[in-house]
Amino acid sequence: MSASRVLEQTLDDILSAIKPSQEDRIARNQIIDELQTIVRSMDIFRGAIVEPFGSFVSGLFTKWGDLDISIELPNGSHISSTAREWKKLMLSYLQLRLIGRYQKLQFISSARVPIVKFESRSISCDVSINNLSGQMKSKFMLWIKGIDERFGNMVLLVKEWAKAQEINNSKSGSFNSYSLTLLVIFHFQTCVPAILPPLKVNDLKGVRADVVRRITETCTANIARWKSNRYRLVNQSSLSELLISFFSKFSDISWKARDHAICPYTGKWEALRSNTRWILQTNAIFIEDPFEQSENAARTVKASLMMKISEAFETSYRRASSTYQTEASLLPGLARPRVLKALGRAPSRAGSSSGNHMRMNRSVAFDAASSSQVQQQFQNMSLQHRGQPRRSPRLFFDS
Repeated sequence: MSASRVLEQTLDDILSAIKPSQEDRIARNQIIDELQTIVRSMDIFRGAIVEPFGSFVSGLFTKWGDLDISIELPNGSHISSTAREWKKLMLSYLQLRLIGRYQKLQFISSARVPIVKFESRSISCDVSINNLSGQMKSKFMLWIKGIDERFGNMVLLVKEWAKAQEINNSKSGSFNSYSLTLLVIFHFQTCVPAILPPLKVNDLKGVRADVVRRITETCTANIARWKSNRYRLVNQSSLSELLISFFSKFSDISWKARDHAICPYTGKWEALRSNTRWILQTNAIFIEDPFEQSENAARTVKASLMMKISEAFETSYRRASSTYQTEASLLPGLARPRVLKALGRAPSRAGSSSGNHMRMNRSVAFDAASSSQVQQQFQNMSLQHRGQPRRSPRLFFDS
């Protein structure tokens, strides 16, 4: 079996182990229904409805994924209508009502978005109030997922890989899941030919109903226009090829992030000094939130971990692109022990990039191609509509 086929089969196996079953979806819907019943019984939430958001809504969740829930208040038609302190008070009442019903219950009032956390059916749940921003971002990801089926699989694989490499934990100073998803979007925008266009998104300011209608109409129209463009060059890379070029593209991220921001809004690397919104940013890496361009989706990443992050990309690139790879050598670096166990493989720590696990077996001969060479290789891949000039992608969410 060829090296590329080995990697492709390995990725298929990982996806089969982490994708949710129908039972996983039912369990989450049951939690939502239970919480709705509780909320309806509380006078302080009279008229409120419980709505999920996050990866469950976008379809980018795994069987072990968290469940994000927003309690939408009837008087919260305007996004900023409910003050932060009032939200915290309401959540404190909710926490009291949930005592004895769920495990690991806690109220995190100091979070950027105050939440009540609990666990039910082994699923970690975060409850916030009037989180329209989270809901619209979730629907936005669902719309993007509908453009190209590789996007959803790529996000799941990258999240799992980042967990295996111990760089998907915002509490410890690495990436959160949203920033990893934006990295995948940016990769799909900057590969050749592009799979996704720049994401020029309307902001989330104004009356709730108007925001929802405006973004929904704009996204629907532009998705249809993008997919129906007969002159658009089609990227035919396999999932394994896209993952290798993803690792290659960000293998020097600790160096490049010093002077450049990752901008899904424009679909380009942008010089930090060229944008006044970013001049005062002191973060280790800036991944622009296309909904709020002044916000850094990777603000939790610590400078002290940037070298580890770069090494995770570089080590993974070398392993994935090696001509001597086997599933046994690939799996530990791409998935956590719980995934290996689900696949019936004996967990091994050899694939991790942290600590001593970064030491690679010197007897293994790796492919000598450099990251830049691989980037060029994917730029020269076979294209549909050969011989046609490459056309600039339209601005996807430009209204």
